Amino acid sequence: MYLKWNEKNITDFADNHINSLYNEGYVFTRVGKGVMNQTRSLRVDLSNFELTSENRRVLKKTEGLEIQSVALPYSQYDWTVGKMAKDFYDTKFGDKTFSANKIKELLTDDKKSNFNLLFLYTVIPVKACPRLRSGTGIQTDTTLDSRFHGNDMTVGYAICRETNELLHYSYPFYNLNQSTKDTGLGMMIRAILWAKEHGKKYIYLGSASRPTDTYKLQFKGIEWFDGKRWSVDLDKLKSLL
Repeated sequence: MYLKWNEKNITDFADNHINSLYNEGYVFTRVGKGVMNQTRSLRVDLSNFELTSENRRVLKKTEGLEIQSVALPYSQYDWTVGKMAKDFYDTKFGDKTFSANKIKELLTDDKKSNFNLLFLYTVIPVKACPRLRSGTGIQTDTTLDSRFHGNDMTVGYAICRETNELLHYSYPFYNLNQSTKDTGLGMMIRAILWAKEHGKKYIYLGSASRPTDTYKLQFKGIEWFDGKRWSVDLDKLKSLL
């Protein structure tokens, strides 16, 4: 069950107000416009972030995966995006976890959605684009793209909230039939790199409320909100999961 200590419903969406609330452990939810929950939030202080050897291993395993950001509402939404999300969340977390209609709402209706940025994760064929992007660790090869018959393919998305100071990496999903076991983590690492390259102070990675959330703790600069303050004591956090 999702952990929350408090809930707010805000009407002031100025960046400085949102930044302040995230700093108090609140995060935006999908429930409704302005609804924020205070939870055991996780964030990376990007001033302390650098890639570890494990991060680099994942980037290498997911070579060929590239990240692109687009503003929400998403004008190119179609039913296949909602289906990908529903299939992903049904498989990972159980039936009716996330409906295709809710995904559509988050991506297309800014009167109901708290989110303003979408990441598209695309596999670029090697022959079309044999390059390495400096600073991102994103390189094309045949690891992923060999299954896409030489065409660019969007294999995943992540729904986010961006302010001048932070990025909330909130609802990622990807095609489970067209991915490797490292795809999800590869998407997250690229989002962290994107946030750092775009001058953000923090990237928020959701909450730590289940034993399966420990994969989020591998990043340098990780902090967690204990209900009153931010902590870097990961042993204590692990004992709570």
